[in-house]
Amino acid sequence: MAVRGIKPKELVDLALYKNEQEVIDEGVRYILRSHPEYRIEIAIKRYKEETISLGKAADIAGISLEEMKELLRARGVALKGPESKEEIKEDAKRAREALR
Repeated sequence: MAVRGIKPKELVDLALYKNEQEVIDEGVRYILRSHPEYRIEIAIKRYKEETISLGKAADIAGISLEEMKELLRARGVALKGPESKEEIKEDAKRAREALR
């Protein structure tokens, strides 16, 4: 992989980075700063794949939990699990009662 003819290894060889992964990581950070909407798309994709929770999706997207819920609903993505503290408490109560 080269950008404008410059390979990550060249930046490492100049001791500007410790290794090629650092070069790639910085490139990804730059892309995400330049295009914050990509963070949202990644968060939605991972949430739909059920690899992250709603809270983690909001964190990745850089938005509040409520904004994430709104965004998912607007995109037609079904919310998984309880949506409020009250629902979590009710689920926990039902679980405790089921264990009796």
